[in-house]
Amino acid sequence: MLEIDDLRKRYGDTVALDGVGFTVRPGELFGFVGANGAGKTTTMRIIMGVLRADSGEVRLSGRPVTYEDRRAFGYMPEERGLYQKMRAAEQVEYFGRLHGLTPAAARTAASGLLERLGLADRRDEAVQALSLGNQQRVQLAVALVHDPAVLVLDEPFSGLDPLAVDALAEALKDRAAAGVPVIFSSHQLDLVERLCDSVGIISAGRVVASGPVEELREREGRRLLKVVVRGAPPGWADGLPGRVTQDGERQVLLSEGGDDQEILHAAVRAGRVEHFGWQRPTLTEIFREAVA
Repeated sequence: MLEIDDLRKRYGDTVALDGVGFTVRPGELFGFVGANGAGKTTTMRIIMGVLRADSGEVRLSGRPVTYEDRRAFGYMPEERGLYQKMRAAEQVEYFGRLHGLTPAAARTAASGLLERLGLADRRDEAVQALSLGNQQRVQLAVALVHDPAVLVLDEPFSGLDPLAVDALAEALKDRAAAGVPVIFSSHQLDLVERLCDSVGIISAGRVVASGPVEELREREGRRLLKVVVRGAPPGWADGLPGRVTQDGERQVLLSEGGDDQEILHAAVRAGRVEHFGWQRPTLTEIFREAVA
């Protein structure tokens, strides 16, 4: 279990972290979300020992993390750190050797990862010749090559096409299924909601919400009534609680209050009702409220 306890960090008069704390359990995918400059990267760098916290502690299995512990971590930094002229397979093998693998073990692990991540046919190409998305896959392979005990990824999905996102997501789920705590940051909240067991929302250096996704949705204590009507005239929902948005030929009403039967009758009179039902707030909606 990876525990982040009351981390604090200042740069002069700027408070970067103000008591950040959360827990990532074995086998858990933890999504770390926040606006640019909220403190995600600083937190991850402290976890990895790249930065030193002013106070607070990072613990693994109940004890302070050591240098030897961190050697077994897998890390994907926000600023990618690949050798541009080195071939893809050679690069992954090299980092495997740095983590203590034998040449044969590093070669086997690199080959398997490049195959898994869809790069088998690019293994002998220089990194600088690869697309940014494929460079991202190589960077992930570097983070995974030594079978890490903890995985820390800073914006791993940034710039990836849908197929690459799927390949990366499956690789992370495999690591979690093997009992590895996995933490990654992302601005793609729909992806975080789909993949993660738990999330932490950070704003201005403070964790403002944390816990299992479903618990956060339940904790909101509210439900939204979603009504989708095709062919309704403009203004059909005037006087009804909520807000209406246009989606092609459809109008979508989201309402937190009011009489659901009254809303249904108004929708039926206005056009063809394609959806009518209650739903919990999405992670995006929870995020907007938490950082407001």
